[in-house]
Amino acid sequence: MLTPPIEPMLAAPLGSRIPVGPDISFEPKWDGFRCLVFVDAGGKVVLQGRGRSKRHDEIVDLAYAFPEVVDAVRERVPGGTVLDGEIVIQHDGRLDFGVLSSRLRPRSEAEGTNIARLADEYPATLLAFDVLWSGRDLTSEPFSVRRAALEALGSSWQEPILLTPNTTDRDVAESWFVGFESAGVDGLIVKPLDEAYQPGKRAQGKVKHLRSADVVVAGWRAYTKPGPDGEPIVGSLLLGLYDEEGQLHYVGGASAFTGRRRQELVALLAPLTCPDDHPHPWRGTTGVRIPGTANRWRKEQPWVALRPELVAEVEYDQMEGDRFRHGVTFARWRPDRGPATCGFDQLEVPPTADIAGLLAP
Repeated sequence: MLTPPIEPMLAAPLGSRIPVGPDISFEPKWDGFRCLVFVDAGGKVVLQGRGRSKRHDEIVDLAYAFPEVVDAVRERVPGGTVLDGEIVIQHDGRLDFGVLSSRLRPRSEAEGTNIARLADEYPATLLAFDVLWSGRDLTSEPFSVRRAALEALGSSWQEPILLTPNTTDRDVAESWFVGFESAGVDGLIVKPLDEAYQPGKRAQGKVKHLRSADVVVAGWRAYTKPGPDGEPIVGSLLLGLYDEEGQLHYVGGASAFTGRRRQELVALLAPLTCPDDHPHPWRGTTGVRIPGTANRWRKEQPWVALRPELVAEVEYDQMEGDRFRHGVTFARWRPDRGPATCGFDQLEVPPTADIAGLLAP
């Protein structure tokens, strides 16, 4: 039987247009924790997450954080099975990555009351979309064969373990892509039906929404490494949007810059630096999202305040509440736009949907 670690097969970006062609299938791209599930003959369950332990380069086993998933896998999935899937949490009719993240606790809490309480309050679901071993090694088989083997594990597919929907019908895939974005569907995964499972390779495709917005650049955060002269350089631009009451909310950052560009940005932004004793929309303000606040993942992060005068156009895929769900891409400066025109009202709002409509058997 296959044993951890195994690198999951990855997906290459295909833009925002759903491809057309024979011998491909589509699945929803879930907003959760990628996970390889190993069930040995003795019933031991390992939930291998992405990444490795920083100390010992060991796998990250998520089993401690999701005991309800482990129990269901041990009960329903035959020993000698390796699945590929995503752990998600359904909350208020959508997949909620924020609530999911709250399920990760210090390992010292394993089998403790906090994890048990969270499992009861916010139960997780495992969405299985591939099988690497089921009585035999399936990694060299085409996806069409692996999908059939996955569907054959029919007794396993009830909460909290579900089978990911799959279709070869582009119109159905488009209905998922458009209709369930508000419910937490992150895009589409495009799978060639004749492809073998290729660990660590981008042998699949992913389609995601691509949108643009004009935002206020109201601060910056330093890069992890200083510039050649030892001085801080720009790591990310801190972006804001105005609400209907005229309050500027922090909505995320843009950070994909070359080393030279990071240095150039320091010089560009320096005249706009807002001293500590000057007013700023993110200082001494209540009721708005601001950058740099501490949470259980990190300490408070310092940042440099800028007068909110610069406007930039950025590209993004989706919003999560009142912020960008992922990092955004800087497109260009917009000297023709005034900061006051950069409001939430410019953002596209996807149709409301309930994730249960996609996950129902």
